[in-house]
This record gives sequence, C-alpha cells and structure tokens, in this order.
Amino acid sequence: MDTIAPFRITVCGIEELPGHNAAGVSHVLSILDPDWPVPEAFGTYGEHERLELRFHDVIEDDEQMPGPTAAHVEQLLRFGEGLMAEPPRAAHLLVHCHAGISRSTASMTLILAQALPRLGAAEVLEEVLRIREKAWPNLRILELGDAMLGRGGTLPAAAAQVYRRQLVRRPWLAEEMTRLGRARELAAAHASVERPVL
Repeated sequence: MDTIAPFRITVCGIEELPGHNAAGVSHVLSILDPDWPVPEAFGTYGEHERLELRFHDVIEDDEQMPGPTAAHVEQLLRFGEGLMAEPPRAAHLLVHCHAGISRSTASMTLILAQALPRLGAAEVLEEVLRIREKAWPNLRILELGDAMLGRGGTLPAAAAQVYRRQLVRRPWLAEEMTRLGRARELAAAHASVERPVL
C-alpha cells in the first residue's frame, strides 16, 4: 500500500502471507511466537531482506511467555533505518505477526515514527489505522520505542485513542483484551479523551 512514508508498507497475518508473494517486497519484518515454525510462504517470495523476531504478544513481564524487549525494539528500528537507504519508492516493507493486529502494527508505528520524525504521534497512528484498519498496537512495544525515539510518551498516548476507537467499533474486544492480560491498554483507552486524530 502507498503511504506517507518514503517506502511502501504491507501489514498482514501469517495466513495472508501467500497473497503478497508477487507484491515486490524488498524487506520483511517477521514477528513470530518463540516456538512457531518459519512460514513456508517465504519460499515463494523473491529476494528480500528479512528480520525475524520472536516473542509473545504480551505487554507485561511473564517468565512463561517472554514478551518484547528493548533489544527486540532496537533491532526493528535498525532494520527500519535500512529502508531509508533504499532508492525512493523502491523499498517495500512487509510486516507480519500472527494476526497482523498487535505486534506488527506496533512495529509499523515505530518504523513510521522513525522515518517521519516531524510527524506527530496522532498522525502516525492515523496512518497505521489507514493501512491496517483493525490495528491494536502492542503497548509494550510502543513504550519501548517511544523512549528510544525521544517521542516523550506521545506514541502510547496516541495509541490509547486507537484502543478507544476500536472498542467503540468492536465492544467485544474489551473482554478479549482482559482475558489476554491487556488491562493496561483498556485502562489507557478509558482514560483517553476521544478527539479527532489529525
């Protein structure tokens, strides 16, 4: 999909990967659970650079389900820097996780924020929603990346408005996120003041 970034972006889940093998992807950020096999679909892709990160889609520390760490976020930001070295519009980033909703959209948020440092957090998250309408960015990834990018907490704050909007559209998500231990994201949504995201 064409975006406001100086490169194209595709976000998807594992099941959608086969549908993008002819899209001219130059870079793949692959986020998988620790024990998940490498998707076979990549065997049908052309030549591309790929970064594989493995962690669970959690936002709190959990020894049984290791989540995103600062080291993971540092790697994905370095990977994002490589996109900027490509000729304009020649780079095409595909970001995927298992469902293309949480880890992938949070990572895409950080890569966009890094590529467009003068763009406000609300505008970055609005672009994420335009690209992936069902986005629910992982708060832990955003918190770590926001600090590294010096964004002053604005990315998590903007994400809280995204959570709120998604809960209005899909009220059943509140029960699902509670079950998944994502209470901090729900609290952020309820504490935010809904306003147009410019």
